[in-house]
Amino acid sequence: MHQGFRGVFRMNCAIGMDLECRRLSLKKTITLLLAFAALQLCGCVAVGLTALGVGMATGVSHTLSGMVYKTFTTPQAQVKRATLGALGRMQIKVVSSKRDGTTDVIKAKASDRDIDIELEALTPNTTRMTVTAKKDGGILRDGATATEVILQTEKLVGPS
Repeated sequence: MHQGFRGVFRMNCAIGMDLECRRLSLKKTITLLLAFAALQLCGCVAVGLTALGVGMATGVSHTLSGMVYKTFTTPQAQVKRATLGALGRMQIKVVSSKRDGTTDVIKAKASDRDIDIELEALTPNTTRMTVTAKKDGGILRDGATATEVILQTEKLVGPS
């Protein structure tokens, strides 16, 4: 005979459970469920806190796809000069640089990483920078390298 959910959590209480035994059984059930949920979610919390800490400390935002971006209150031409300077400082080779509408696209290479940088002019004095560093032919993303490109660019842009 199938006892269902109640049969599993009956604990050692008699068949005609009194009120105190029911409370104890409910507490144990809730504790077990919370412990299970905490184990399942502990990795997500660490990722969330890390992303929150990095984003708050540097003003750099990340996406799950490995793209890192920041908006500067600086004209696009100035951000582009600073980006090229940052790549030079990091000894990352610029492969190509072209303009596509209101967006400058810079392709660079460092060791086994391909770095794509987009500088989009949102207004004459506002530029959004998006950096993606791909490793092993684009299979893996390197958020740390992408973040460092933005941080080095930010140093060269200076206070806005």
